[in-house]
Amino acid sequence: MSDAIQVHPEYNYKVVRQFAVMTVVWGIIGMTVGVFIAAQLYWPALNFDTPWLTFSRLRPLHTNAVIFAFGGCALFATSFYVVQRTSQVRLFSDKLAAFTFWGWQAVIVLAAITLPMGITSSKEYAELEWPIDILITLVWLAYIINFFGTMIIRKVSHIYVANWFFGAFMITVAVLHIGNNMAVPISLTKSYSIYAGAVDAMMQWWYGHNAVGFFLTAGFLGMMYYFVPKQAGRPVYSYRLSVVHFWALISLYIWAGPHHLHYTALPDWTQSLGMAMSVILFVPSWGGMINGIMTLSGAWHKLRTDPILRFLVVSLSFYGMSTFEGPMMAIKTVNALSHYTDWTIGHVHSGALGWVAMVSIGSIYHLIPVLFNRERMYSTHLINVHFWLATIGVVFYIVAMWMSGVLQGLMWRAINADGTLTYSFVEALEASKPFYLVRFIGGVLIVIGMLIMAYNCYRTIKGDLEETVDNKALQTA
Repeated sequence: MSDAIQVHPEYNYKVVRQFAVMTVVWGIIGMTVGVFIAAQLYWPALNFDTPWLTFSRLRPLHTNAVIFAFGGCALFATSFYVVQRTSQVRLFSDKLAAFTFWGWQAVIVLAAITLPMGITSSKEYAELEWPIDILITLVWLAYIINFFGTMIIRKVSHIYVANWFFGAFMITVAVLHIGNNMAVPISLTKSYSIYAGAVDAMMQWWYGHNAVGFFLTAGFLGMMYYFVPKQAGRPVYSYRLSVVHFWALISLYIWAGPHHLHYTALPDWTQSLGMAMSVILFVPSWGGMINGIMTLSGAWHKLRTDPILRFLVVSLSFYGMSTFEGPMMAIKTVNALSHYTDWTIGHVHSGALGWVAMVSIGSIYHLIPVLFNRERMYSTHLINVHFWLATIGVVFYIVAMWMSGVLQGLMWRAINADGTLTYSFVEALEASKPFYLVRFIGGVLIVIGMLIMAYNCYRTIKGDLEETVDNKALQTA
C-alpha cells in the first residue's frame, strides 16, 4: 500500500518564474523597437541621422528580440514547466537550468549591444557574430540535456505529446543553428560564412524558414497541446490526430525553405521542391489547428467568461490562417506578385503576433498565478482589455500590410504598351505610405496591451486581487 502512495515532487519553479517574467519584459522591449522602426517608415527623420538608430540596424534587433528574447523565454518557461508536470519529477539539473537562464539573458544583452553597432553576419534571423553563436550553442546544449534528462528520469511511462513537439524543436534548432552559422572568423567581431553564393542562400533559408517551422511553430505547438486542454479543462480532442500532426509536421517542414528563393539563382528543381512541400504542409498544419480548437468541445461557453482561453483559441485561428496563407504564397505564380512586398510582412506578423504572441500570452497568464501560488490573475478585466487591444492591433497591422503588399506587387509589374514600367519605385512607395500609418497604430495598440499585461502580472506577483463585485459580496457575507 505504501508503494502506491506517490509523494508529490517538488518542482523547480524558480527557473520557470524567471523565464516567465522575462517573457513579458522582452516582449515589451522587442515590440517597442518594432513600433519605433514602423514609425521610421512613416516619419523617416526619426532615425535622427544617428547610425545606431537607423532602420537597417534596429530591424535585426527587433526580430531577434521578439523571436529569441520574447519567444525564446516563453518556450524555455513553458517547456521546463510542462516537462516537470507531465513527467512528475523535478528538472534533471538545477545548475543547468540556472546556466540556461543567465546564459540566454547574456545572449540577448549581447545582441542588444552588437546589432545597433552594426556588428552583424548579415544573415536574417542569424545576424549575431561567432562568439555569441558559440554561447548560444552552449546554452542550447544545456537546455537539451536538462529537458531530455528530465524525461529519462520521469516517474510515468507515457511521454505526453507536448514534450514530443518541444523535443523536436530543440534538436532541430540545434542542427539548424550549427549548420547555418559555420563560419571562418577573421576577428572577434567579424567572420565569413564557409558557404558561398547560391549555396549560402539555400543554407540560410533552410535555417530561416525552419526557425519559423521549428522555433516558432513546433515549440509553440508544444505549448498549445498543454495549455489549451489545461485552460479549457478538457482532454485533447484527438490524441491520434496529435501524433499524426507531429510526424507529418516534422517530416515536411524541414523541406520548405527554398520557397523564399523563387526566381533567384537557386536551381529550379530546388525551388519547385520547396513549393511542393510547402503546399503539402497545409494539411498537417490544419490538422493541428482543428485538434486544438475542437478540444473546446463541451466547453465553448467558457470563451464568454475566460479571456485567457480566448487568447489561446484565437491564436489557433491565426495559426490556421497563416498556415493557409504561407503555402499559397509559396506557389510560384502567387509568389511572383507577393515576393519582396509588404504582403510578406503581413503574413509573417499574422503568424508572429497572431499565433506565437497570443499563445505565449495566454500561456503566461495561465502560469503566473500557479508559479507564484496565487488564486488567479490580479484582474480578469485587464486580461480582457489586453485581448481586445492585441486582437484589434494585429488585425490593423496585417490588413494594412496585405493591402499595401498587393498594391505594391500590382504597381511594380504594371507595364506600358511599349514595355516600360508604368510606375516608378517612389510612386509605389508613396501609395503605400498611408498603410504604414495604420501599421504603426496597430503596433501601438499591441504594445499598450503588453504594458497592461506587465502591470497585471506585477500586481498578481505582489498578491493583490482586483476589487470586484464578487469580492465585495464575499467580504460582506
